[in-house]
Amino acid sequence: MSRSDFPPNYEETGNPLYPPQAGGYPQPPPYGFSGPGYPQQPGMFPQPGMFPQPGMHPNPNMPMGGLPPMMPPMMPPMISPNEPLNQDGRNSYGAGKDEDTEGFADSSWDNKSVRHAFIRKVYLIMSAQLLVTVAFVAVFTFCMPVKSFVIKNSAVYWVSYGVFFVTYFVLVCCEGPRRRYPWNIILLAIFTLAMSYMTGTISSYYDTKSVFLALGITALVCIVVTVFCFQTKVDFTSCGGLFCVLGIVLFITGIITAIVLSFKYIPWLHMVYAAIAAVVFTLFLAYDTQLIIGNRKHSISPEEYVYGALKLYTDIVNIFLNILQLIGASK
Repeated sequence: MSRSDFPPNYEETGNPLYPPQAGGYPQPPPYGFSGPGYPQQPGMFPQPGMFPQPGMHPNPNMPMGGLPPMMPPMMPPMISPNEPLNQDGRNSYGAGKDEDTEGFADSSWDNKSVRHAFIRKVYLIMSAQLLVTVAFVAVFTFCMPVKSFVIKNSAVYWVSYGVFFVTYFVLVCCEGPRRRYPWNIILLAIFTLAMSYMTGTISSYYDTKSVFLALGITALVCIVVTVFCFQTKVDFTSCGGLFCVLGIVLFITGIITAIVLSFKYIPWLHMVYAAIAAVVFTLFLAYDTQLIIGNRKHSISPEEYVYGALKLYTDIVNIFLNILQLIGASK
């Protein structure tokens, strides 16, 4: 690889990858979608909206280790965190020196030690989350009493889903709890336990070989994407509009697929949707990874380590669940 193929040096502040923008970016609506209080601004840099789908819902009528006979109902829409907002509802995307720069930052990355410490903290937290999730998946897959319990008691799944929903939105929408220690860690721990239970429950409906294969493929995909993002000069953070469209398309496709499969289960249709979702979440993983490593058009503030870990964790879990559905549907 030639010298020109490497990403630009973080210390070359005199010659940044992108020239400074005058006056900052216009204010986008929260999380990439227009709302009553946030009208669309001309020239807005759109952000990808994503609807995390922890996967298939348990079907108590399905035998253990078997393929669900039909697509479960579509999960309630949930917008993925795309950028932390300030207390006044504005983002600090590319803001100038005189503007609030709490959420996303440029100058913070000039300090290489701060950037490296932030990356280490994010990946340590994410690794702990993934270890908990893998432990849940292993117990729910190999321990037959636990496997039988979670399949017969689907109410616990829905309780965990409610906890997942509440903690997710608190961490995404509330800047205070997200940044205030130890509440941010407590909320993130509750969120991780809830999502781990959901992931383990979904995994209990598939055979052991499918679960292992999905775990291996997910690990390989994550390693390749991470290495690529650290080495490439391609800036995924400048493609916010594309990711926004992908998120909307995936959500609409999921609703249509759920309606169709609720009448008759069609394995190939299930496989197509799972494949599309896995690819989209892989692209989101690349986007979020570059937001964390910095030195791109947009980056996450070093104060948002919980937010960064949340983004990576949800991307990886969704990749795993969609790959698992793809493998399960193929059988």
